[in-house]
Amino acid sequence: MAEYKGMNIFVAPNDHEHLGLFKAARQHKLVVQKCADCGRLRGHPGRACPFCTSLNWDWQEVSGKGTIYSYEIVTQATRPAFRDWVPYPVVLVELDEQRQVPWQGGLEGHTVSLRMAGNLVKADNPLEREDEERVAIGQRVKVVFVDLDDELGLVQWALSGEPPEHTPWRAPV
Repeated sequence: MAEYKGMNIFVAPNDHEHLGLFKAARQHKLVVQKCADCGRLRGHPGRACPFCTSLNWDWQEVSGKGTIYSYEIVTQATRPAFRDWVPYPVVLVELDEQRQVPWQGGLEGHTVSLRMAGNLVKADNPLEREDEERVAIGQRVKVVFVDLDDELGLVQWALSGEPPEHTPWRAPV
């Protein structure tokens, strides 16, 4: 059993929807599920494709680069392990892969962007949270990894230092 911030992390050997993500993260690779029928990528692991409901999928490695699509600042730790991090940013990252791909069926204005959520941490130390003042919608990020044990790793996000595509936006304090 792996450990992160004093919490036990267990992914069952038969949990095919999640195990590949954690094993790839230990190899410092970011993978997502790719539907074998419609070819779309999805950032949240699951058994069926949310776009075409197919049960056929494989893991695909992606770049791990993206943009903060949304964020929240956690001010009340629900887990004791995160009390020393409060306040800390959790981000929803829109990955560079599969941007602006139209939703099937031609729903105008709808896309099937590839998004993943996670903690925003320091690029040089993924065990430290990023400062709240540095997070903004539109900031460029990259994936970073925390090695949990010899087999499993954890996906986190860090500011990449790349220029944003538009002026970043922050919620007023």
